[in-house]
Amino acid sequence: MKYLFIHQNFPGQYLHLVRHLVQAGGHEIVFISEDNANLIPGVRRVIYRMPRHATEQTHPGAREFDLGLVRADAVAKAASTLRDLGFEPDIIIGHHGWGELLNIQDVFPGVPVLGYFEFYYHDEPGFDVGFDPEFPMQPAMMPLVRAKNAINLQALTSPGYGQTPTEFQKSAYPDWAREKITVLREGVDLELCRPDATAHRRKFSIKDVHVSPKEKLITYVSRDLEPYRGFHVFMRALPRILREQPDARVIMVGGDGVSYGARLPSGSWRERMLEELAGELDLSRIHFVGKVSYDDFLRLLQRSDTHVYLTYPFVASWSLREAMAAGCAIVGSATAPVEEFIEDGVTGRLVPFTEPDRIAEGVLELLNDTRTAKKMRQEARAEAERTLCMKAYLARYEDLISQLITAHKAAPVLQENAAEADAPRNGTVPKRGKPKAALKAKPDAVKAEPVTPAKKPRQPVARKTAPVRAAAKQVASASSKTVRTPKSAAQAAPRVAKGAAVRSAPVKRAAGRRKKADQASS
Repeated sequence: MKYLFIHQNFPGQYLHLVRHLVQAGGHEIVFISEDNANLIPGVRRVIYRMPRHATEQTHPGAREFDLGLVRADAVAKAASTLRDLGFEPDIIIGHHGWGELLNIQDVFPGVPVLGYFEFYYHDEPGFDVGFDPEFPMQPAMMPLVRAKNAINLQALTSPGYGQTPTEFQKSAYPDWAREKITVLREGVDLELCRPDATAHRRKFSIKDVHVSPKEKLITYVSRDLEPYRGFHVFMRALPRILREQPDARVIMVGGDGVSYGARLPSGSWRERMLEELAGELDLSRIHFVGKVSYDDFLRLLQRSDTHVYLTYPFVASWSLREAMAAGCAIVGSATAPVEEFIEDGVTGRLVPFTEPDRIAEGVLELLNDTRTAKKMRQEARAEAERTLCMKAYLARYEDLISQLITAHKAAPVLQENAAEADAPRNGTVPKRGKPKAALKAKPDAVKAEPVTPAKKPRQPVARKTAPVRAAAKQVASASSKTVRTPKSAAQAAPRVAKGAAVRSAPVKRAAGRRKKADQASS
């Protein structure tokens, strides 16, 4: 098969899928992205460059959309070059977040598109905006929040299908849009990311930090140390934790930037919190190690005595999945989508995001109740094996791709048949059967096993996948005379004429019977 991937930061969410396809062999894989140093042998990269950035003259609410359109143009130009060189993919897979897919349908109009829908922004309670009472949203900012969905809305009304990794993320999208989005839970390499029973028996070192086997290790990981991932409330929990657990050390992984939310006028959140808590922290036992290699990250999880993961109701980090696979004793925030992964008292301990004392209690409980912590470790790993297996995830991914290609190929045929069924009839031609009703049945080409989210206690039962439902809708609505087909009007005209001729056959047969009857009577 021929795959075209699109993501501004190669390989983005597609690292594991692309590696899998390369290893499987027999595929041509092309990836359009901006330039970076990442490399996957067997993948042909096509680089695009942004011709400009947002200008100050652009309305603040339109800047993201403006850049999205600029990216869409740049990607379309790169894709057009590929097309002119003879490359036409069987499927296009990309991330909708930066607008890169907005024009791809114009370059490859007959190719199915599977887009990654990461998040739909809201200005009402239940989501990230306004969740943290420490940072109330100013009314003047609400229009800007709504404007962030401009690319989302364009993507949702464009041809194609969607996927997202959690039920919570799907629920963020409007009701009318969910039918085209399939929940495809992302997996973890369970062979690479696994518990190490010997990790606590030996000295652990990362960069210039050393932890002895006798010490308790508390871990916290985030791309950047910022409020969206609960850095500020975790820091406020540390004075009590360190005071009541004198043998504990804390290692925090993450940069000083801001991945989500507003930036500070100056400095970093780490500096801000250290200033706020000056004199309350034993800094000899708190270690900020910045960003680390993946190998060091896994070793850190394996050595962790208690791992803390906090987040606004937003997108879940991969590190949460990896902490479960590594068998960590997890203290997580009682927020969506963490509650999809962690069951309180079973696979971890859930605590209120905004209450440092409750966070401290959860950490201290798992540090000291070794029997409970051991059981939660085992259950977290077992849950990862049940629901986060990388091999199963990739199999579901390939199955979804296969369904989309099958449904996409079937839809034009059904639309053409519908166009023939609705062709103008001569008033003397009798109607035969009920072609419109017959078209509502799914053809064999569309029938496929649904891709369902991995099983999880107390999660909603998955329904038929969005692509199959979307294909069924195309079939059910195929009798409408306003159905758009990939054929031009000029191409469709002969087909309609042919259909009309076919339907005149009963008249010809009736005329023949009358002629014979007249001959017999004479």
